[in-house]
Amino acid sequence: MELWLGIAVGMVCTALAGRVSDAAGGAFALANQLSATLFILFRIIGAGVSVVITQSLGAGQRAEADRVARAVLGAGTWMGVPVSLAALLFAEPLLRLLQAPAEVLPLATVFLQCLAPAMLLDAWLASMSSVLRAHLHSRAALAVIVLMQSSHLALAVPLMSGWGPVPALGLPGFALALLISRLLGLGLLLWLWRAHLGLRPQLSDWWRLPRAPLAAVLHIGLPAAAENIAYRLSFLVTVGVAATMGAAALATQAYTLQLMYGVLMFGLATGFAAEIVVGHMIGAGKLHEAHRLVRKALARGLVVSTLVALAAALSGRWLLGFFTQDAAIIDLGASLLWITVLLEPGRTFNLVVINALRATGDARYPVMAGAASMVLVLAGGSWLLGSYFGLGLPGLWIAYAADEWVRGLLMWRRWATLAWVPHARAVHSRLRAARG
Repeated sequence: MELWLGIAVGMVCTALAGRVSDAAGGAFALANQLSATLFILFRIIGAGVSVVITQSLGAGQRAEADRVARAVLGAGTWMGVPVSLAALLFAEPLLRLLQAPAEVLPLATVFLQCLAPAMLLDAWLASMSSVLRAHLHSRAALAVIVLMQSSHLALAVPLMSGWGPVPALGLPGFALALLISRLLGLGLLLWLWRAHLGLRPQLSDWWRLPRAPLAAVLHIGLPAAAENIAYRLSFLVTVGVAATMGAAALATQAYTLQLMYGVLMFGLATGFAAEIVVGHMIGAGKLHEAHRLVRKALARGLVVSTLVALAAALSGRWLLGFFTQDAAIIDLGASLLWITVLLEPGRTFNLVVINALRATGDARYPVMAGAASMVLVLAGGSWLLGSYFGLGLPGLWIAYAADEWVRGLLMWRRWATLAWVPHARAVHSRLRAARG
């Protein structure tokens, strides 16, 4: 539900931007891709805190879990401020690196600069939501997301399109609505921390960097973020390749990706859930149960993701009609959705198994095994097939699918051969020694 709400807002606002012009739709997508890449830095904290807290709670160490929760607030500040300043001061150079078309660049530059203030809030929101979910208060976290995304959508529509005395602000209207909704979300999370967890952050918590709890978070978070950064940078190469094909190709990429995000959310949700439950099991020393859980979650994820991808491909032309009326864009986007049917099962291996490996403490292997595929197959394959051999966007999508399958099968081999077990035992032993 959390993922669906975020994706739904993105779809609606992409459609609103596309109705202004396909250049505006491309600018919306390009700036959001860059914003998402900068957001990956927050995953250094978000991914690590979820695993460390679930392991601590599984081992019965609530005080340690609370120490970690407080520590990530200061870390969020020290990461969020530089990221916000980078988006504000270097928006145009960053977008030029992505080969933004001339008609897209000015729109995307202003939009990215307007997104900058909300990035600081996202740094805190990412870690605070992870803390709630790690404590198994997923419904409370969902309630915040519902209110935050609902308010964002309710404000974005009139601010982007105009309503009564409110002028049409276009893309900056989306950014303003985002900022207001994030402020609401931060207030709600602070209240839930007090109500459900008994945590009342002090002023010093927002800037202190306590070494011990953050060391455990970074041990998991740095490899997790490195994997995400490698993927996002490689994916940005593919966005740059698409941008060289012109504004129409960039718009097609943007609209089809929005639909693809709706497909992948089922596998992603399964992966997040598996990470939380496996983390608790590892902390409690229940390795056999964790192994059975991952196999069952993967099997269900593969079935669901394939069926959803097939449904999206069958209804592709109708769905793309919400974003544009350009027949050429709809035809090309519909063909890309059929490639997604082949792509999604491979992605599910990654989304489920990588999160499970991270929860066991086996955080470095996904980076080491996946980086080569991301660089060679995803980035290199996109340029080779899309640009060099002239296959265009279908070439990019074929590279996407090949990369997901290569990495997915590598991750499954790691799990199936039980190579993660020594890491899980080491984590359990460390927690047991700390408790003793």
